[in-house]
Parts: sequence; structure tokens; C-alpha cells
Amino acid sequence: MSIQEDTKEKADTIEDPVFFVDRPWVTIVWDDPVNLMSYVTYVFMTVFEYSKERAETLMLQVHNEGRAVVSSGRREEMERDVQRLHEYGLWATLQRDDQ
Repeated sequence: MSIQEDTKEKADTIEDPVFFVDRPWVTIVWDDPVNLMSYVTYVFMTVFEYSKERAETLMLQVHNEGRAVVSSGRREEMERDVQRLHEYGLWATLQRDDQ
């Protein structure tokens, strides 16, 4: 068997590689009984530079549904976002995006 035939045979037997795509992570802000709605809106505008309308929409989602996804990206970025939100006194966590 020649080198070319041997290489071709090995190439034919290799299965397609499995790629693990790192799903994005999300930062979730949870409702709490402490912070005023206007303050939560202010924090979203300050931390994420969201428009007032976007910040109010997210704040209302937190208030009415108990939580809202406020950012998404790589894990390190979401850890940083959670830390910044904690510095403002908001209850925030991160998790993989399951969608």
C-alpha cells in the first residue's frame, strides 16, 4: 500500500469532528423588594448605556415577571456585568443561554 492510499484510507475513516460551540451567557436581574423602579432604570442606563425607553422596558419586565435578561455575551463579560450590577445593589446572576 502506498503512502497516498494509506492516507486516503485513514482520511475516509475519520468521522466528522464534533465542535462544541460556547453558547452565549446571559446576565439576569431579579426583582427585589428594596430598589425603586426608577433606580433600576437609572442603573440600566448607567451600566449598559441603554436608552431610557430600553431601560424602562427591562425594569418593567423585572418588576412584572420577576426577572429580565439584561445582557448577553462571553462568560467573562457577563461576570463583569453581574459584578457591576452588584455594586449598584441589584440582585443579578449569570447563566448559559438555553435558547
